[in-house]
Amino acid sequence: MTRILCLLFCLSFLVPLSAQRRNRLPEHIVKPNTGDIVKLNVYADNWFKLYINGKLVAVDSIEFMPHNIISVDVLPEYPMTIAVMARDNADAITGKEYEHVQIGDGGFILKLGDDVVSDSSWKAKCFFFGPMEGEKPPVKHIPIPEDWFTVDFDDSAWESATEFEEAAVRPPQPFREYDFKGAEFIWTGDLDLHNTVIFRATIEKPGWKARWNTGEPVRRIEDLEKGRR
Repeated sequence: MTRILCLLFCLSFLVPLSAQRRNRLPEHIVKPNTGDIVKLNVYADNWFKLYINGKLVAVDSIEFMPHNIISVDVLPEYPMTIAVMARDNADAITGKEYEHVQIGDGGFILKLGDDVVSDSSWKAKCFFFGPMEGEKPPVKHIPIPEDWFTVDFDDSAWESATEFEEAAVRPPQPFREYDFKGAEFIWTGDLDLHNTVIFRATIEKPGWKARWNTGEPVRRIEDLEKGRR
C-alpha cells in the first residue's frame, strides 16, 4: 500500500509536466530552424576566440600548432558586433617562438554567410608587441580591457585593420577547402612583431528582422550569479 501511495504521489507531479509538453506554444512564439542558420568560417595564425553580440561563439580548439580552420553554424542577429582575440605563437617574455630562436607572424580571416567578411573596415589593436630590437625588455604588453568583446565597448580610437595577401600569411593547404571568397586576411600593421591583436566590427543590415521569436530569454544560473555580485 505504501508503494502505491508513493507512486500516485509522484504521478501527481508528472501529469502536469506532460500536459505542459503537449500544450501548444503561445501564438507569438516562432522557433528558428536550420534554414535560418549561416556558416561561419575562421582561420587565425595561430589561435583565436570569437564573440558575436557579446556571446562566445567559437574558439580554436588547437592552441597554436598545427594551424586550424574552424567552421561552425551561427544564428545571425543584426546589428551584429563581432569581436575577436587573435594570438600569434610568441613567448610572453622574449616575443619569439620555437625555444626563442624565431619570430612568428600572424594573420586572420573570417567569412560569415555570403556577405560578412573580414577586411580593412574592421577595427584592430595590438596588445602584445615584440621582440623589439635594442629594447629592454624586448616585449611590451598593454592590459586588455575586460569588456573588449561587449557590444558597447568603445573602439572608436582604434586603427583600421591592415589587409595582407594570402602569400604573406601562408595558410595551410586545408584552408582552400573552405569558403573564404571575398574575405581578406587582416592584422594590425606588423605581421611579425604584433602578437596579440583584437579585432572588432559592427555589421548593420537595415530593415533586417528576425523570422523567429522565442520570447523572453530563459534565465541561466550564471545570469543569476552576476546579479548577486
